[in-house]
Amino acid sequence: MDSDEKEMLKDLIWLNAVIATELIQITENTSQILRKEAPPASCLTDHQALRETALAMAEKYRPGTALPGHLRGHQ
Repeated sequence: MDSDEKEMLKDLIWLNAVIATELIQITENTSQILRKEAPPASCLTDHQALRETALAMAEKYRPGTALPGHLRGHQ
């Protein structure tokens, strides 16, 4: 595998992590709107663990992006 292919895979891993974390946030926001209250605590806990996993993958291949700060700012 040449360096261009490696860079492309790193970019794709990072982008997929961004998409995954945004989908989690959309799910939480939609749940809150429909329920008219916060999602269940168990879901929030699970979602946070999933975000952290996706963030760890993203940071492994593209450290130093705005993603950690953005994710930690989600409410």
